[in-house]
Amino acid sequence: MSSNITQAQPVISIWRSPAFMILLGTGAIMALGNKIYELALPLILYDLTKSSVVMSTMRGIEYLPNLLLANFIGVLVDRVHKKRWSLTAILLQIVILAGLYAAIEMGIHSLWLLYIAGFLLMTFGYAYSNARVAMVKQSLPESMLTPANASYNFVTTFVGIAGPVLSGFLLILPNLHVSLLITAIAFTLAFITLSCIRTHEETASPSSKRDGFWKELHAGWIELRTNRLLWTMTIAVIFLNSTSGMVDTTIIFFAKDELKLGNALLGLVFSAAGIGGLAGSLLIGKLRGYFTVGQLITLSSLCVGLTSIIFYWSHSAYVLAFGLFLYGLFETISTVSIWTFRQETTPYQLIGRVSGITGSIFKLGMPFAIIASGWISELSGPRTVFLITIGINMLIFAGCLLSPLWKHRGAIKR
Repeated sequence: MSSNITQAQPVISIWRSPAFMILLGTGAIMALGNKIYELALPLILYDLTKSSVVMSTMRGIEYLPNLLLANFIGVLVDRVHKKRWSLTAILLQIVILAGLYAAIEMGIHSLWLLYIAGFLLMTFGYAYSNARVAMVKQSLPESMLTPANASYNFVTTFVGIAGPVLSGFLLILPNLHVSLLITAIAFTLAFITLSCIRTHEETASPSSKRDGFWKELHAGWIELRTNRLLWTMTIAVIFLNSTSGMVDTTIIFFAKDELKLGNALLGLVFSAAGIGGLAGSLLIGKLRGYFTVGQLITLSSLCVGLTSIIFYWSHSAYVLAFGLFLYGLFETISTVSIWTFRQETTPYQLIGRVSGITGSIFKLGMPFAIIASGWISELSGPRTVFLITIGINMLIFAGCLLSPLWKHRGAIKR
């Protein structure tokens, strides 16, 4: 069944859009659950195996759905009723989390079970997030997309700060897998919240003619390739995401294996990244008044790379927390800029496909970079990974500086 979306009634503020407020509330609840899960799962694996390779392999597998399935998910999202699609995706995540908790509770510690569960959770998580992008675009006029994305990032980051802190205290308990059940409960609350949204979606007639799956996917590719700036940004993000994935995976192993941080302290230290994300969300609106989105991505690639210097020299929880604060700040500026530009420049009827295609391309190098970081940590130590990411980010910055991303002058919001 297909569906068409009618434009919602005009709103004068994002805070007066009921649909956006429900999406914001749903995202905040899911951010809390995701933060708990994202920190808990690597630590569960660490306790089971003490292996950086196993931890990095799990992270690599979790990015495979974006790499392999995002294109197809994007086409489907453009066809379906997005509210029902989103609710189904959240429900399936709840079932998987509850099942994984039950399996571990019964003493089943199969790595393959954890790998498969991680793959499926990320698949359905991406299915939800793709539809959310479309619902936000449908709910608000283009002029409000920047404050909407900044506000969404601010609120979800603010709520997400509690995730690592809560995880730190939960992981003091003997049963680490309790965090999986907590995440399932949070997703259940998100499911209930999202059920209240009214998206102005009208089901099309069964006889409505469509171009066919592959033609529709091809149309998304044409839209992306003819948008020179978006295409250039997409290529840059492949490498930005790869270095970010290496840091995100290595930093937990580094904190546990070299700095010897306990679980509770680790949770507190990682909340510094969330606080930095809040600062980035507050700054992005002001920065968009002085820089184009391409310039922000270019500058943030430099700044994110420089934070790896701090990680490299970290010998205490305090220095690591400071580095994570800056890392969260610059990552947020980059991420919000990417979200906003993609929404602003993509027609609504193609937003699912373009989001899916770019989402797939964005993650193209991540599984390989993440798995490689695990082996590098195992053979040479995590500090070597930080040195490598510094060098790669400097190259990305130089490439962006010479590309249309930096030279484009038309996206400044005053």
